[in-house]
Amino acid sequence: MLSKAETWLKNSLDYQFNDVRLLEQSLTHRSAPGDNNERLEFLGDAVLDFVISEVVFRAHPFAPEGDLSRLRASLVRDATLSELAADLGLGEHLILGSGERKTGGHRRESILADALEAIFGAVYLDAGFDAAWKIIERAFGKRLQDFPPAEELRDPKTRLQEWLQARQRGLPNYELVKVTGQAHRQIFEVSCSVDGVEESTNGNGTTLRNAEQESAAAMLETLTDGSDA
Repeated sequence: MLSKAETWLKNSLDYQFNDVRLLEQSLTHRSAPGDNNERLEFLGDAVLDFVISEVVFRAHPFAPEGDLSRLRASLVRDATLSELAADLGLGEHLILGSGERKTGGHRRESILADALEAIFGAVYLDAGFDAAWKIIERAFGKRLQDFPPAEELRDPKTRLQEWLQARQRGLPNYELVKVTGQAHRQIFEVSCSVDGVEESTNGNGTTLRNAEQESAAAMLETLTDGSDA
């Protein structure tokens, strides 16, 4: 009889492990006892990068390297992988330590993304590259067919700077407002201000860069949707 996790994987991604221990390891976070999924995540990350690189390369025969890199990055980033994992219901099958369970680790973006990559790595070890390719295609679904325009993939800070430069306006200014949380789980808040715009916009993130990107995105929305457009 299949375990709950095996049944889930069979129903969601149409895959059944020959060595079920690989599935268990791929779902085990480092906070739990036993072999965790970090090594499998390392392998799965490499397999995923190659698969997505080839898919993007073949789908855009005339795109320059920069556009291909941005397309790939948009597909393999933690935010995308965690969305896929959440849609698949992966969080319900994670094996977490008590601390992570109590703090909602089954919903945490990085944990979900790492576990999904670990599954890709586990499938590669269990049945080879073709099997890993197929399960990646099933996990991503239409995302490997409906690609966003390359210009939309430039990060918000770059797009904001280009928008301002095209209108001969000064560059934005970013300031760190505050840092909250414990040392290993800090949240940064950053403000973005632009000459001629009365109010600044704020962004939050687990890294300073992410907070800056969020504040830039908010400023760009203000400029393009408001009277400054």
